[in-house]
Amino acid sequence: MNAASKSAVILLSGGLDSMVCAALAREAGFEVLALTIDYHQRHRVELEAAKRIATLLADRHIILPIDLSAFGGSSLTSDSPVPKGGVEAGIPSTYVPARNTVFLSLALAWAEASGARDLFVGVNALDYSGYPDCRPDFIAAFEALANQATKAGVEEAFDGVGPFTVHAPLQHMTKADIAREAARLGLDAGISHSCYDPAPDGGACRLCDACRLRSRGFAEAGLPDPTRYQ
Repeated sequence: MNAASKSAVILLSGGLDSMVCAALAREAGFEVLALTIDYHQRHRVELEAAKRIATLLADRHIILPIDLSAFGGSSLTSDSPVPKGGVEAGIPSTYVPARNTVFLSLALAWAEASGARDLFVGVNALDYSGYPDCRPDFIAAFEALANQATKAGVEEAFDGVGPFTVHAPLQHMTKADIAREAARLGLDAGISHSCYDPAPDGGACRLCDACRLRSRGFAEAGLPDPTRYQ
């Protein structure tokens, strides 16, 4: 953490991981600037979840529209079916091209504009095996970029200290660890949403990768699963 920081930009999707991430930032003493990206994802119910979470944890919340469905390339931004046969190795069709690079770039822009020097993103160990933009090397590379690509970074570089830090506090946690952390923080995990292919009423499908990982996490943590399923 940068000692001079008073606020941090948190990428808040509406899922359990980003909810825990926001709560950890607040626990660490940061003012929480929550950024939610409306990228025309098929699971748009997560935007409502982000609003609920932000009401509890954020000092300011921005929902920023950017239509990544115009590019395609993902089952989350198209009519292509979401895989439901079980969690598989490799990069699944739910990968959205360069999503975390785009999202962190927008978070960096808000951080620089607001004077914040800390960014939080809820990537974790179960994600980086599949999604390349959830891996530790990516987070380290983006932090280095942030301190080269901004006015604040260039000016601070003269003192030999880069001002921006990208925090990924869940990076080496399992889903069970994250579920336990939510309980420790006193969070109502039921207001978060993780499903990639929910029913029209928002009920989770139970079968997509996100549902399977979330359900398994609560089970392995020995905690009741508060998810509302179809």
